[in-house]
This record gives sequence, C-alpha cells and structure tokens, in this order.
Amino acid sequence: MVGRQLNWDEYATTWARLHGGFDPRVAAPVVRGWLRFAYHLGYVLGRLRVTPTAVTVAGVLLCFCVPLFAVRPPNGPFLGALFVLLAAVADSVDGALAVATGRSTRLGYVYDSVADRLGEIAWLVAFWLLGAPGALVVAGGALSWLHEYVRARAVSAGMREIGAVTVGERPTRVCVALLGLLVVGLAGLIQLDLAAGTSTMVATVWVLLAGFGLGQLLSAVRRSLLATT
Repeated sequence: MVGRQLNWDEYATTWARLHGGFDPRVAAPVVRGWLRFAYHLGYVLGRLRVTPTAVTVAGVLLCFCVPLFAVRPPNGPFLGALFVLLAAVADSVDGALAVATGRSTRLGYVYDSVADRLGEIAWLVAFWLLGAPGALVVAGGALSWLHEYVRARAVSAGMREIGAVTVGERPTRVCVALLGLLVVGLAGLIQLDLAAGTSTMVATVWVLLAGFGLGQLLSAVRRSLLATT
C-alpha cells in the first residue's frame, strides 16, 4: 500500500527548507508553475511506486541521447533539444518525487548532483559535435563544475545553502542548451555551414554566463563567510 504523500502546501514548506528558505509559493509565476508541475507529476509517479532513483537514471539516459541524436541531419538538433527538455523535466521530478513521498536522503542529493554534471557534459559534447571548439566546450564545463564545487565547499565552511542566485545556475544551463540546440537547428536549415558557427556562439554564451555567475557566487561567498568570522 502506498504511504501518505505530502499535499502541495506541505511539499512547498519542505522544499523551501531544503533550498535555503526559498518558498516556491511566492516565486515568479513561471517558476511556481514549473515547480507545481513537477510536484503533481512526482505525486502521480509516487502513487505508481516509481522511485526517485529510477527517475534520476532515466534523466541521465535522456541526457546521453542528446549528443547521439543532435548530429543526425537534418533535424538532429531539434531532437537534441527535445531530449534536453525531457531530461530537465526528469531532473525536477526526481526531487519532487523524493520530497512528496518522504524519500529525500543525503545520498539521493549526491546522486542527483552527479547526474546533473554528467548531463551537462553530454549537452556540451553535443555542441562540440555540432562544431563548437573543444577548448570552448571544456571551459564551459569546467566553469559550471567550479560553480557547483565552490558552493558546496562554501556550505561546508558555514555559508547559507544558496548564498546567491547567479546567472550561471543550473536552470540557466538548461535554457542555454535547449534554446541553443533549437537555434543551431534553425541555422542548419538555412545553411548547413551556419550550424557550426551558431554552435560556437551558443558555447560562448554558456562560458560567459558561467564565468559571470562564478564571479557573483565568489563575491557572495566572501561576504557570507567574512560575516560569520
């Protein structure tokens, strides 16, 4: 028999506690709508006895499909964008499922973080295969990884869980990958040679946002940790 699951208000309160006090009930309409969608889908999966780990694994597999399908002409980038969207849904739903069913664990949090990094690597590989320079792709991945690493170390050192919401956060990377693949696909339909240049442009945007976001985070970490010493 399926155990009791949290209703929306209970879920939002628990979610806020796990995310530095950010209450999804007072978020912007788009953010609130997305989180409510993830909650309801997670609720249904919970009734079906699907585990959060299964959703996390499915999300990683969807990410791995991105570079495999993105290079298939003529509509490969559009398929890649679809897989990014599905992976983003899975990434939100696994956490929602864990919270709604009371299965949220520290080990699951680690697994989810590892899955996110593997997924982002797959997305960047897709842009490399579509023509972006390898050095640019590696820089984007390194800056995004460093963003998460700095936050994790700062939390261990005593900073609040979030510290600062930067322009280089995970949702930004999802949007860059999704919209970037759509733009690359459109460019390829206009002229095949445009796809590589557009892919380079998207990778450059990723690097710039990741670099600026890292700077914002480092500034917030400095302020937070100096205030607690």
